[in-house]
Amino acid sequence: MLKKSIASLPRSLVFAALCACSLAQAQTAVAPSRIGVVFTERLMTESKMAKAADAKIQAEFSKRQKANEEMVGKLKAASEKFDADAPRMSDLERTKRSRELFDMEKDVQRMQREFQEDLLQRKNEERAAIAQKAYKLIEQIAEQEHLDVVLQETAWSSPRVDITDKILKQLDK
Repeated sequence: MLKKSIASLPRSLVFAALCACSLAQAQTAVAPSRIGVVFTERLMTESKMAKAADAKIQAEFSKRQKANEEMVGKLKAASEKFDADAPRMSDLERTKRSRELFDMEKDVQRMQREFQEDLLQRKNEERAAIAQKAYKLIEQIAEQEHLDVVLQETAWSSPRVDITDKILKQLDK
């Protein structure tokens, strides 16, 4: 029955109806999406939370860093003394002191490695706390501004869609 009723309509009317339907579909398919962009590295370096975390970590690790630097200084002094004294030493004494220097160097390397690992872990813990709070703020701002998607770290974006400053302001409250 539908075929007969369409066939009985003038072709121009059918064509106009089809064009109107496809135009309506095209308009809904091309509805602009609202996009926001956040540069998280700025959140991790410029926010008050990040600066406070950096100061806290610096205070927490300053003693260990100083101890590492002192050990490196001792190793350097011992190595220089060994180099100066080596020509006058017996083979047995040179071997013994060489082994002591090697052990001391291993200890220094171990201390530095452990220090770096612990420092990196603490930084990651602090960054995770900042990221968690920032994520909640991103969700809130996305809802408030009716954004469809928020991207992170784009190669390029227009300043119009950058919401990093808004997130920074909220983080700093």
